Amino acid sequence: MPKKNLEVSLIAMPSNLLDVIYTACRTCYSADGAVEIFKNITDDKEKKLALIKRIISSGHYSTIEHIQLTFAINNISRAATHQLVRHRHMSFSQKSQRYVKEADFDFVMPVAIEKNPELEEKFIKHMEATSKLYAEFVDAGIKKEDARSILPNATASSIVTSLNLRELIHLANLRLCTRAQLEIRMAVAKMCALVIKEEPWLAEHLVPKCERLGYCDEDNSCGRKPTKNG
Repeated sequence: MPKKNLEVSLIAMPSNLLDVIYTACRTCYSADGAVEIFKNITDDKEKKLALIKRIISSGHYSTIEHIQLTFAINNISRAATHQLVRHRHMSFSQKSQRYVKEADFDFVMPVAIEKNPELEEKFIKHMEATSKLYAEFVDAGIKKEDARSILPNATASSIVTSLNLRELIHLANLRLCTRAQLEIRMAVAKMCALVIKEEPWLAEHLVPKCERLGYCDEDNSCGRKPTKNG
């Protein structure tokens, strides 16, 4: 049951992302049909981006909802996935603890505990004891769906998640905030970095919400930006 590092892969995104968004933008303000607009795109990348950025800055976010992105995530704790699945406009397929036996389960150790050698040792011993107890229950005939009740939030999981570009921006705005839990912040940061590698122009959008708002609207600010009321 070794502790493993978080892995995030971008496994699907449109190869013609700009053309799709550009077509959506143009359709809203053109007498031409959407099919004709898409088939007859001749503008260069800079012109497409100029229009797209202007439309997004005006708050016309429906134009980026047509872009679907899919990520595969490994070695993320059940604690973090429980936070991730609260986001409404995302789809999830996650490793099932009803069907997959979790004997010798991998686990994710919080950095705060990892920094304390004494507590780290106790944490590992607790995981080992839990693993043995889980195996004992399953060997005694307890169904995996019931034996899983003793598994900790630290249990590592795998998940595939899909979301549109607007929701990724929303996810980044919330979960890149320094007040978000470190593990989910790291996962979302990796997701955003992979998308930005493909589409660098999105870097200004995949940021904590304070960068977008220009101020912090949290009750307790980290100090990165001034609070809304100064």
